[in-house]
Amino acid sequence: MTPAFTVIRDNTPTAAIPRGAVVAMGNFDGVHLGHRAVIGAALEMARAHGRPALAVTFEPHPRRFFSPNTPQFRLSDEAAKLRLLAGTGLSGAVVMTFDKTRAQTTAQDFIHHDLIERLGISGIAVGYDFHFGKGRVGSPSLLVSEAPRLGIEVDVQPHVDIEERPVSSSAIRMALAEGEIAEATAMLGGPWFVTGEVIHGEKRGRELGYPTANIRLDQHCGLRHGIYAVRVGRGQQRLDGVASFGRRPTFDNGAPLLEIFLFDFKGDLYGESLDVAFIGFIREEVRFAGIEALVRQMDDDSLKARAQLAAAPAAFPKLGAIG
Repeated sequence: MTPAFTVIRDNTPTAAIPRGAVVAMGNFDGVHLGHRAVIGAALEMARAHGRPALAVTFEPHPRRFFSPNTPQFRLSDEAAKLRLLAGTGLSGAVVMTFDKTRAQTTAQDFIHHDLIERLGISGIAVGYDFHFGKGRVGSPSLLVSEAPRLGIEVDVQPHVDIEERPVSSSAIRMALAEGEIAEATAMLGGPWFVTGEVIHGEKRGRELGYPTANIRLDQHCGLRHGIYAVRVGRGQQRLDGVASFGRRPTFDNGAPLLEIFLFDFKGDLYGESLDVAFIGFIREEVRFAGIEALVRQMDDDSLKARAQLAAAPAAFPKLGAIG
């Protein structure tokens, strides 16, 4: 049986923290291929020395702390990030609260107090561009220079490119904003997904022969409005479907809503939490002159979604359970 993925927080007693762990440190928004290279380096180092491997990450995202009034499109909220990290083979994650105190902590104090004294790390892996500490003075080069004196091993991973384009969380956000699902999937190493509770809607879909499960996404979600082929996780069950994300211009042009029609499914999903993975973009959201035209287009959308899903039979994010 695989050991449970453990989450260590600021209030976790030091005695409960495994000593000598190797850590992968980063914000890990999306846990994309660049992040996975850092995690892979930590896992390799840990295996070589018979140590556990942990992620060290920060919540809320530092960008939210420094720019609280600027909309932040996160690829993965804390819960999603931890589930993605749990699916990588890590033993657990250290979630450090990013607040005023953390922002004022110097890089040297962070290394000595947080990494060495509290966590007792034996090694650390970071990306080439990761910075930490007050004024972002902490850097990979600082960790490398301090390593011999501290008795730790340091691995700095270079950037990861796909077709000569660097993989980054911002590049993935841009791809999702443009509806470039294949591009986002390639950089993430798997489909981008959201998790949400099914809520009651206007029930128009039921009247049109397309009953939907409706989920309200984060207000700052930057996904392009349009129609998508999706694969839905309901616990361990996988369900294929077609989804609309947008304002429903044919009807009310209201607040953005994710509306999912599941193929070959009958049942009540209200109140359930679903994982929705975006497999392909079908078309942009448009206003139709009448219901008949809309239904004809929905029929066509469903056929296209089935084809895209059939071409990606195993596509779903690798998620782990949190202990």
